[in-house]
Amino acid sequence: MRLILLGPPGAGKGTQAQRLVHRHGIVQLSTGEMLRAAVAAQTPIGLQAKDIMAAGQLVPDELVIGIISDRLDQPDMKNGFILDGFPRTVPQAEALDELLRHKHLKLDAVIELRVNESALLSRVETRVGEMRARGEEVRVDDTPEVLSKRLASYRSLTEPLIHYYSERRKLLTVDGMMTIEEVTREINRILAAIGAVEPRGAKAAKKADASKRAAKARKAAARSPGRVAKKAAKAAKAPKKAAKAARKAGKSASKAAKKSARRVAGAAKARRFGKPKKATKRVAKKVTKRRAKA
Repeated sequence: MRLILLGPPGAGKGTQAQRLVHRHGIVQLSTGEMLRAAVAAQTPIGLQAKDIMAAGQLVPDELVIGIISDRLDQPDMKNGFILDGFPRTVPQAEALDELLRHKHLKLDAVIELRVNESALLSRVETRVGEMRARGEEVRVDDTPEVLSKRLASYRSLTEPLIHYYSERRKLLTVDGMMTIEEVTREINRILAAIGAVEPRGAKAAKKADASKRAAKARKAAARSPGRVAKKAAKAAKAPKKAAKAARKAGKSASKAAKKSARRVAGAAKARRFGKPKKATKRVAKKVTKRRAKA
């Protein structure tokens, strides 16, 4: 599963990305973390980025794409990834599309968390007020003023991506103003609907089916020695049966031959000793009678 999360600051992209990571075993890709890792590893791209970052300049898109390319080749990417915070511009999106094509990969979806900016500002104001009331320190970048600037930057740079991915039929929009749990359920629902993930319960059903097949195979394996023994015994008996049938056939042939021989011998004996036939006997009787009368 390969996803991009879009949405203004405070929309909850980080929270939802972590939930998807834990649920589906995919990797969350942060360009900032990847840059720091490449610099620490002193890769060729990391060394180039180090000098640029040290000068306080933005890392060029081609270097960022190069770092993403290296990261996609790692073994832990086999289940997929979530890009959060990249791409930020249409040129970056085009470069990412080209990279994925080159690696024979494709995005499953781009999920936009749509929020009400006024409501976001109100949330920040409420949170900051509560923190100050408790005497807690408020981060410099976590104020309504800073958020307003970040929202303006998002509208000018990142919002065109919504149109870009919508044209490519990759964009899926979720109401980011719902509760965290509701947003999570909606994201998983639409991912299942497009076939990016298995519907709820399908994985468990597959596991149960696999267990049944394994149990059946084990039973068959347990029975197989007995079947093999039976077949072997049957095969061993076959020559004995054949020999017995041959002996029986031999005896029958021998009897028939003896009987035939006796008949032949009897016939020869009769011819030799002049055994009279029935017709001869009748003729002899008639001659005897005629002689008697005379």
